[in-house]
Amino acid sequence: MLEPLFKIQSTVAMVLGLALLATTVFAFVDALRHREDAYRAAGKMTKPRWLLITGLAAVFALLVVQRPLGLFGIIAVVAAGVYLADVRPALQQVESRRGGSSHRPW
Repeated sequence: MLEPLFKIQSTVAMVLGLALLATTVFAFVDALRHREDAYRAAGKMTKPRWLLITGLAAVFALLVVQRPLGLFGIIAVVAAGVYLADVRPALQQVESRRGGSSHRPW
């Protein structure tokens, strides 16, 4: 009787886990592509620190892909969220002022 509910629950958890993994990998790759001096100009931590934080977040997300709602999943989503919501926009703003952004409006 409860088996269909467990199947739905595990499917939802897997979808959340894959979304978490994709988000953390995106944050890590994005942290890689920005120049070191852009981090300093934006007033953020250094590039190696953000690479470590987002890289560990991606590893944690990979480890908890089937159960993303545990402690390591929460740590991963917070780390990637801080990078994507705070650091990435600041880096883009600094790089667009310097004319060094790879994002060109068409």
